[in-house]
Amino acid sequence: MMNPRISYNDIWMNHARDRPYQCSLCDKVFSDNDVLKKHLRNHNGEKPYKCSVCDKAFSQSSNLIVHMRTHTGDKPYQCQQCDKAYSQKMHLTDHMRIHTGERPYRCNQCKTTFSLKKSLTSHMRIHTGEKPYQCKQCDKTFSQNSHLKGHMRIHTGEKPYQCNQCLKAFSQSTTLNSHMKIHTRERPYQCDHCDKAFICNRNLIRHMWIHTAEKPYQCSQCDKAFTCNSGLISHMWVHTGEKPYQCSQCDETFTCNSNLIIHMSNHTEGSECESDHLEDPKIEIKEEKLTSEAKVEIEKELLDSERVERNCDPEVEIKEKNG
Repeated sequence: MMNPRISYNDIWMNHARDRPYQCSLCDKVFSDNDVLKKHLRNHNGEKPYKCSVCDKAFSQSSNLIVHMRTHTGDKPYQCQQCDKAYSQKMHLTDHMRIHTGERPYRCNQCKTTFSLKKSLTSHMRIHTGEKPYQCKQCDKTFSQNSHLKGHMRIHTGEKPYQCNQCLKAFSQSTTLNSHMKIHTRERPYQCDHCDKAFICNRNLIRHMWIHTAEKPYQCSQCDKAFTCNSGLISHMWVHTGEKPYQCSQCDETFTCNSNLIIHMSNHTEGSECESDHLEDPKIEIKEEKLTSEAKVEIEKELLDSERVERNCDPEVEIKEKNG
């Protein structure tokens, strides 16, 4: 218990005597003048400690030591519960929350909790609408740097995530995960109003508009409206006369891919290869022979997974997950 004869002013004066060196640029105080000098490098930008392998430089020698581990591969901080190891103690501390389930960082607007402070910082941009990461090749902006990196692959054509069953490749791991459900026939997203189920949450959300009668995509040339953007795009070809889906065996063209698929079955009936009508013949459906309607349904699922990759804004995906 604090001695009533000692005032808070006395306590403050004792701390002031213990830390007599104050930064002139901020309110930090230090017990040692050398520590103050090191601190001042944060303000003046001085970085005397240079890496001998790359061109990075640091204001503190301890930061250089940690950085050198990126070159040497040294990871001295080992998790005692799994085989993960880290170059910095703080990273191990963050990792341990996976095992403990601790999520100390809470959003003050939607009460979502996070194990990492940086995850909370990124999440808050959903509420503020801040998108500080801009693509240099188009006008798209993103709330997270990782989303920008994924988007850049659309421009570069890079597709590092490959399906091990049909060799299709994707620019984002989430798109590959959705695609794999086509092979496994997994449909984890179930409609509460009917028996329909879907391979990805985005498709379920679009489907729910059928029940709510919501049609947010309005044609600018007539009064038609649609539950999904792809429906509006296909409809616009009615106005433009465009028929982008062409049969590879005759000169017939169609405004939507599902009509082309049905048309292709006329060519493939009785042929040895029953997968010719699919856009990607590498996908083999190894179960019983499907009806034309079922084939169309599966192809639509495949197109949905590819459309997510081409047109999906990761910011929207996060909003959907958080309701």
